[in-house]
Amino acid sequence: MSAITDATGQMRPAAELHALVTEHWGRLEGASAHDVIVWAAATFGERWAVAASMQDGVLAHLAQEVAPGVRLVFLDTGYHFPETLATRDALAARPGHHVLTVTPGQTVAEQDATHGAALHDRDPDLCCALRKTHPLDEALDGLEAWATGLRRAQSAGRASTAVLGFDERRGLVKIAPLASWTDAQIADYVASNDVVRNPLLDQGYPSIGCAPCTRRAGADEDSRAGRWSGTGKTECGIHL
Repeated sequence: MSAITDATGQMRPAAELHALVTEHWGRLEGASAHDVIVWAAATFGERWAVAASMQDGVLAHLAQEVAPGVRLVFLDTGYHFPETLATRDALAARPGHHVLTVTPGQTVAEQDATHGAALHDRDPDLCCALRKTHPLDEALDGLEAWATGLRRAQSAGRASTAVLGFDERRGLVKIAPLASWTDAQIADYVASNDVVRNPLLDQGYPSIGCAPCTRRAGADEDSRAGRWSGTGKTECGIHL
């Protein structure tokens, strides 16, 4: 994904997108999430998408307010909790919300036949690559930018998350409008705006991924401690 098309129909190289980040990151770092999304919609038009994890719909709600119909990309790995899929369905039912469900190249059964059962237990990095990273790569193909709900408060590994950055591997602008938001800000926004929210958040799951690789986290643990617990793995690879 080295180049894509700009508003004039000309190919916009990755270097030009990188220059956009250099030009605007300082101003957007201190901007509100709303203003960051306004900038994204004005800059990229239809050539950006929002990655929706279906943990909560805060970013989707904000994006929909500014850019109705913006694509909300959901990765259906085949391993999600039923509550997560129900959250996806509830968000998709909201007027104007365009949820694009993306699936891996193989079903779980097909992957088991190729790599053996429970690949997530034996090689979680490969499982995540096959069921999350590669499908997202394909979903973002032809776009200029993507937005994510990453927040610095989520974990020590995400503490340096930039509001505006460049996704070197994909050659895309990467936007994290909620990077500076605290858990309290998220809760306040959800309560004030009737935002769709995964019910597992109230059942001891502060971070929600695939069911086989997610457990409840203790009150004294990092919010992402329940992801790939005991493996040393902390990210699925989407943000690497």
